[in-house]
Amino acid sequence: MPPQNEMVAPLTSAAAVRDLLSLLGKLEQRFSGGDPALPDEGSRLEAYRWIFTILQVGCDAFLWADSQKPRFFDIVGPYKKWGGDNADAFYQYAPIDPRRTYRVRASPGDAVYFSLTVYGGPDDGRYSERIVGSVGKRDLEPGADGMVEIILSPREHPGGWIRLEPDAVCAITRDYLNEPTRGRRMEWQIECLDGEGDPNPSDADLSRRLRAVRTWIEEQVKITPLALGAPNTVDPPYPVPKTTFGWAAGDAAYAMGSFELADDEALVLRGRSPECAFWNLCLWNAFLHTYNYDYDRVTINGSQVRYEPDGSWEIVIAGRDPGHANWISTQGHTRGRLWFRWFLPDATPEQPTVEIIRLAPASGI
Repeated sequence: MPPQNEMVAPLTSAAAVRDLLSLLGKLEQRFSGGDPALPDEGSRLEAYRWIFTILQVGCDAFLWADSQKPRFFDIVGPYKKWGGDNADAFYQYAPIDPRRTYRVRASPGDAVYFSLTVYGGPDDGRYSERIVGSVGKRDLEPGADGMVEIILSPREHPGGWIRLEPDAVCAITRDYLNEPTRGRRMEWQIECLDGEGDPNPSDADLSRRLRAVRTWIEEQVKITPLALGAPNTVDPPYPVPKTTFGWAAGDAAYAMGSFELADDEALVLRGRSPECAFWNLCLWNAFLHTYNYDYDRVTINGSQVRYEPDGSWEIVIAGRDPGHANWISTQGHTRGRLWFRWFLPDATPEQPTVEIIRLAPASGI
């Protein structure tokens, strides 16, 4: 050990730690000080949990992840709610070095839809700017062992292959199950075939990683908490996008809406869905995370919906059970966001209609 009177050389990572802690403190002050997007105590409590969820994801993705020895890890789940999570899906992340070659193998399990997408953009904690390449269930044939295989590389490979462009930074997997609590989720594996690296980070590298975590949190703060918008509406669905931002999927159509209901009110949504690999509806708070689906049904998917004889559907959103097969619980929230998604739709979905009704004192509507 150095003598006690000998000065210890300053570390650049120490300043990065202080900056990160300072940002977290400013967030607490903002949310505790009456952010207008957080009108009640419950919203502020959700904000506090969101701070640490975003910190956790940022640390997983930028502080710990290693593109030379990568692993896929969950970025959403029952205890990782942010960015538009839902009860039916598993999303995993792995860092990418665009100069390297990776082999990805996966067991499809019971997924009705799955994909692997490589995103490109800055490598400093900012959201990815574009999709570099993507492959999915319709593109891959399982081998004799039941596994699918994808090569990620700047050099061409036969079979499932995504060309890594110079700005490729990460790979994200999506797998959706009709019954996620009972079905078998996919098992994704990734191996860098030509990695190098050092298991011990330098001061400069750790400082860079910590600053990326800080930037990641700042990026998320720019888009949340999300304003409610016009209450009790659903916007027209927009088609499968030609371009995306962040970690959005490139093969799904979406529609956003909102609800704002009194205790004795329900919002009835009516519509129909085109042929697609999977679709669902989720309720979100202002931080784009689902309510607690361990307790109530706060999302519903196309395999769980009871359809009308003509193939249309009716979904009821309310704070208490109205005796309807397609009820989704607001779980004590008087206001929130609605989010529809349709993967690989044959056509752009129709705009759902909305109606506010009074709940009967007893069961039934």
